[in-house]
Amino acid sequence: MSGYAITPEPPYYAVIFSSQRTEGNNGYGEMADKMVELASKQKGFLGVESARDDVLGITVSYWDSLESIKNWKENAAHIVAQEKGKSIWYQGFALRVSKVERQNFFEM
Repeated sequence: MSGYAITPEPPYYAVIFSSQRTEGNNGYGEMADKMVELASKQKGFLGVESARDDVLGITVSYWDSLESIKNWKENAAHIVAQEKGKSIWYQGFALRVSKVERQNFFEM
């Protein structure tokens, strides 16, 4: 299923990051790519899905445990990106962590 994260059978966790961007790129695209690459190397990372229009972006990353999510949150390079997000790239954001209990896929 191209475009979807390949996840194991539940349960696992999803971190849902919704954001409203400021104007201009200001290095955002490069940092976003770097963070996906870095996250994918973290213990417990399962996959990521992301969509963005001119205003709203939603990125969902999947993890095997709450401990893996905590370790990613505390990653030094990720902390730098978080601070730049607050000071440069985002007008606002919401972060939600949820446990995935069930999944279904459809593809023609």
